[in-house]
Amino acid sequence: MDADVRDPSLAPRGRERIEWAAGEMPVLGLIRERFEKERPLEGVRIGACLHVTTETANLMLTLRAGGAEVALCASNPLSTQDDVAAALVEAGVPTQAIRGEDHETYFRHIRAVLDTHPHVTMDDGCDMVSLLHRDRPEQVPEVLGGTEETTTGVIRLRAMAADGALRYPIVSVNDAKTKHLFDNRFGTGQSTIDAIMRATNLLLAGRVIVVCGFGMCGRGVAARARGMGAQVIVTEVDPLPALEAAMEGYRVMPIAEAARVGDVFVTVTGDKGVIRREHLEVMKDGAILANAGHFDVEIDKAALAELAVSSRRVRDAVDEYRLADGRRLRLLGEGRLVNLAAAEGHPAAVMDMSFANQALSVEWLVGHHAELEPRVYPVPEEIDREVARLKLQAMGIAIDELTPEQEEYLRSWEQGT
Repeated sequence: MDADVRDPSLAPRGRERIEWAAGEMPVLGLIRERFEKERPLEGVRIGACLHVTTETANLMLTLRAGGAEVALCASNPLSTQDDVAAALVEAGVPTQAIRGEDHETYFRHIRAVLDTHPHVTMDDGCDMVSLLHRDRPEQVPEVLGGTEETTTGVIRLRAMAADGALRYPIVSVNDAKTKHLFDNRFGTGQSTIDAIMRATNLLLAGRVIVVCGFGMCGRGVAARARGMGAQVIVTEVDPLPALEAAMEGYRVMPIAEAARVGDVFVTVTGDKGVIRREHLEVMKDGAILANAGHFDVEIDKAALAELAVSSRRVRDAVDEYRLADGRRLRLLGEGRLVNLAAAEGHPAAVMDMSFANQALSVEWLVGHHAELEPRVYPVPEEIDREVARLKLQAMGIAIDELTPEQEEYLRSWEQGT
């Protein structure tokens, strides 16, 4: 596959940043060392549609160390780090990704990766898998299995499986405890707040921040916003996380009420139309809108454009929409995944666990694909626990072990009061 990146001369800078990230990814580093010795992926072609970042670069190099032939494209038009893409090409990893690429180029790049006829797909959002099933059904039998990184992609995959449309097994890396309890909560929490602050230079202390959705990602955003001194409101459609948010001390209310009082709005649901026209119509002058979900469908951008009499870019990742009554609403990162559109994404230390799960899940798929059905599988528990063990080891943290007496007690039903 030919490469398509913005500027090959950016490679030296990308190489430096990839090396920096590697220093924060010791678990993936240990897996890479083993892969180099054992070569468990020898001859396996992997097609990856992921955010092209320093952390992803280290995953690609780990897979290649295991013997795989890898090809990479972006899973979001605004998430690519152009220097990283250039460095990967220099390192011999075919990469098709340009920050800010248009819709046509985005899907052309996905098709180019599929042209390599991968045995394993790695997706972040399910765009590659859905395109493969829809447009290239004759190619599907070549695929042994795949992995999916994010909540939105898993939702789409489970819908495919329920419809009988999914034709090969896929491991939901997103559902691993060492992924969603850490990446989704601590990674999304920190990187989303980081992006809002980088994009706006806003003081969050004392502001009213509305977090739409209280899943693991929403929990992280709410916690980090409160830690910065913000007053946090949570909106939800599910009574269980809504109740949890209330008992965590957050104010909980419908978005229709929150729209009138919020200073900053963050959508993090994985669903469409979370902030709609009727909410935009009542927001304060200067309200800031950010999306931390995978696709740019959570904030109704079409309604925002229709309400505006003018719009302009006021900062690098901030578009200001002026309404007929003079109010200004400010959209960050074009409504796309804000932590990558306006910042660098998750810290490498938390992506270390997510991508360790990716690498080990690919190895597991290659070894077990013949016994798997075409459905969504969880990451095997032994992989999840191994990633946690290696991360603790890398952090220099020791934990206790059960004594024989404790193990016997847990196995027994006769011992009690």
